[in-house]
Amino acid sequence: MTVLVTGSSGNLGRAVAERFLTAGHAVIGLDLIRQDPPPLLESRLSKSRLSKSVGVDLGDEAATGAVIEDLVNEFGAIDVAVLTAGGFAMGSLADTDAASMKQQYELNFGTAYHTARPIFLHMMERKKGKIFLVGSRPGSDMKMSVGMTAYGLSKSLIFRLAELMNEEAKGTDVVTTVIVPGIIDTPQNRAAMPGADFSQWMDPAKMAEIIHFHTTSAAEGLRSPVLRMYNHS
Repeated sequence: MTVLVTGSSGNLGRAVAERFLTAGHAVIGLDLIRQDPPPLLESRLSKSRLSKSVGVDLGDEAATGAVIEDLVNEFGAIDVAVLTAGGFAMGSLADTDAASMKQQYELNFGTAYHTARPIFLHMMERKKGKIFLVGSRPGSDMKMSVGMTAYGLSKSLIFRLAELMNEEAKGTDVVTTVIVPGIIDTPQNRAAMPGADFSQWMDPAKMAEIIHFHTTSAAEGLRSPVLRMYNHS
């Protein structure tokens, strides 16, 4: 199985890549910064197994599409795509002008759409494949978006995109799943919130385990699920 992970140099992307590598799958890391040779992939994969790390501007639709086309040609197929690239910003309605909205839209929805669309079309040709998009709790409920207007609105489109893709994919084994994490336990978040209860945060490795499970035969009957991953209500 060939797995593509965007944001593979980030905390969640790295954990996802490690989990699939441990399971013996080929992993392609797609990031804004090129690492050549990719240390993570090189350390986890045998020399005979295909792997690649690619740098591309995910905000550039044409460039992203061209890279994915090249990867499909090189690997033969992309079976699973986990799209973790994105970012966060605070800001009330009063603080959120059009430029702020555009920045979050491009970072959270644009990067996902530019990647998901060509992968989805590729999978539809094969009539099978799994795509994982990263939503957010604010994106799932606008009441939670107070104080993070642009972020919440941009993430809300992830859910609508998954709904559309799953509707178009009816009758096939192409399934798009939305991951809805709470606060992820990362060094950056711990530094930003040193007084928080870290036990309530989600371990990236546990999230990666859940994602991996949903690509196995045990999860074949699931369609268009939303995976809510947080340790508290």
